[in-house]
Amino acid sequence: MNWSPLAIPPSVRRILLWSVSGALALYVLWILGAWWWWDFEPDLFDPLERAELRAQSRGDSLVTGYVTTATTVELVETLLDKRGGYLSNDVAPPTVWMDNVPSWEFGVLLQVRDVARAMRIDFSRSQSQSKEDPDLNQAEAKFFLDSTRWLFPRAEGEYRDGLRLLQSYLARIADPEQSDAQFYARADNLRNWLAGAETRLGNLSLRLSQSVSSKQFDLALAGDPQAQTATQIPKESNVQTPWTEIDDVFYEARGQTWALLHLLRAVKMDFAPILADKNAEVSLHQIILVLEQAQHTLWSPMVLNGGGFGPLPNHSLVLAAYIARANAALIDLRELLSQG
Repeated sequence: MNWSPLAIPPSVRRILLWSVSGALALYVLWILGAWWWWDFEPDLFDPLERAELRAQSRGDSLVTGYVTTATTVELVETLLDKRGGYLSNDVAPPTVWMDNVPSWEFGVLLQVRDVARAMRIDFSRSQSQSKEDPDLNQAEAKFFLDSTRWLFPRAEGEYRDGLRLLQSYLARIADPEQSDAQFYARADNLRNWLAGAETRLGNLSLRLSQSVSSKQFDLALAGDPQAQTATQIPKESNVQTPWTEIDDVFYEARGQTWALLHLLRAVKMDFAPILADKNAEVSLHQIILVLEQAQHTLWSPMVLNGGGFGPLPNHSLVLAAYIARANAALIDLRELLSQG
């Protein structure tokens, strides 16, 4: 005997149809609600205030380097525990269709990687021949796992391991009985980290400005007649970011500047004597001010990509202008720190 759907009574068919339709509608509403709730950029915070709260809860004292290390910990905690959690490696709806927040996460991650490396190489060591801190040595490696890795090992699992190692280092520098863990606030250490920040900001400014087509000349070998490249580079080219990637670059830049802003606020506390000695406090404050302006709310529902002088705004060019100003001030700050 063959079974046919027509054998189901009409009343039962209606109930099944309504049940399936209702379940599908609830699922779509949940997808849209989660998409809306998770698609946001975390607010700014005060690094000194957060460091003081952390120190009080742990019974620590605010030793040199505590604010910078605690701020790095705070950045990683925000990356992992913000609304929606870590989204970059999700393979299910709705996050598999989202790209703004994952791009923002990648920007924050790049700055975390840079400061973790600086802490391992410079901040925690007295000289080039000194021993690396074991916690920082392992922590840096954890943060360099592919940000989209979702299985064996999962990216957030490795990053959380790195977070625990940073917390261990933080506890050790605050413990007067553990003199093997140190944070050296010196002008040369700060200058080395700022050099990396310069290249990050320069890269972002260029990529953001490429939201509109522009002619560029190759300046890679300018000033050195003996310099060479591995392969031939065109002397001039027209470059433009594909329209599908414009918002990705924009939100990566927002993530990087968000993280760098907090790190610079923290450095202002830990390196205060060095900055005062070099009369560089105003220079650092100017960089922080410009990066704060780069974090103003984007009121448009999408990243607009109008021409440079067209009727519509170009949000990428606006952000590029802020970043270029911050980068120029960063170069001036590094020059101040290099002076005797």
